[in-house]
Amino acid sequence: MHSGQLLDDAAAATGLDDFGEPSFRDGLEVLVEALNNEAQLNAIGGPAAEALVAGALVNRLKVTDYWNRHPELASQKIAAPLFIVGVSRSGTTALNQLLSVDPANRSLLSWEASNPVPPPEADTYHNDPRLLAALEAEADNMLHLLNPGFKAMHHDPPDMPIECVTVMAHDFVSLQYNAMFNIESYTDWILARDHTDTYRYHQRVLQLLQSGVPGRWQLKTPHHGLAVETIAEIYPDARFIWTHRDPATCIASTASITASLSGTFSDADWAAFEGTQWTRVLTEMIERTTAARAVLGDHRFIDVDYRQLVSDPVGAVRGIFRDLGEPVDSALEASLAAHASEHRQHKHGPHSYTFEDFGLDRDALNERFSTYRSTYDL
Repeated sequence: MHSGQLLDDAAAATGLDDFGEPSFRDGLEVLVEALNNEAQLNAIGGPAAEALVAGALVNRLKVTDYWNRHPELASQKIAAPLFIVGVSRSGTTALNQLLSVDPANRSLLSWEASNPVPPPEADTYHNDPRLLAALEAEADNMLHLLNPGFKAMHHDPPDMPIECVTVMAHDFVSLQYNAMFNIESYTDWILARDHTDTYRYHQRVLQLLQSGVPGRWQLKTPHHGLAVETIAEIYPDARFIWTHRDPATCIASTASITASLSGTFSDADWAAFEGTQWTRVLTEMIERTTAARAVLGDHRFIDVDYRQLVSDPVGAVRGIFRDLGEPVDSALEASLAAHASEHRQHKHGPHSYTFEDFGLDRDALNERFSTYRSTYDL
């Protein structure tokens, strides 16, 4: 895999050659080198990695071209967005899906994040040909065919909200790549990288998408926890919803899910690496979000306990809206309850793992996060 060839191929496929701000090339180079030299990709992993990078470049070209032809997009205001910033496996997906039930909220749906140009239109949003094609392809989802157990751990249907890392991947600053491939040098690079350019690109995609389908954005990815202060600079009226769960459990669960996912693309034994990597990354998420909260103030944050989210999801959402100063009417409560009933925990099967599988020591992790656990009564 060669970055220059990938750039040329994306340009040839689209007939476009303006990739926008050149800073994305830094991440592209680091990522490609790590995929070539560290990931130990198998016969499936090589083509999958190349296709993922190629798709991100194609989308970047299309987004940049659309912006060049529609400079009026700059007037699109992203007003008071909600960012879910909990660490991975702390209930962020469940909460993101619950909040998407509110018709006043604007979610980043999987199908539009994967194919954002042209922006969807309100009249055809729920029967856009791209959505219908994605739903039809879901029956033959290659990942589910290759790794049927993964669906029990995590599932993003085309018509449900997806993580912002899918858009951030266009800028090549995205933990989506780390979840799929074992690339330590790229992890190092992301943790040291300033995220300003990435969130400016993220903002451009949101402006493009909401130009046809407006609403208050509610967005999520654990990656946001690495850059809360940057997000607050780009989106000055953003609020942050912080989901809290025992961090030791989150680390072990994250190691398990990424080991399963990356195991589709590499035949090497990465168990110990997964435990070490995600301990490091989740520690950074918690420490950086804690530091950002101290700077931005408690009033910018809304706390959600994972235990309540599981036992009383409607009550958890009601608490969020109370903190936002917004009512929850009976119709929305009924919709929330119906969603929670339909999308219950372990719907696709239980997620089983042990700490020992990944060289993790629960007692040591509990001690490491003792202050955080005490602060949020975990």
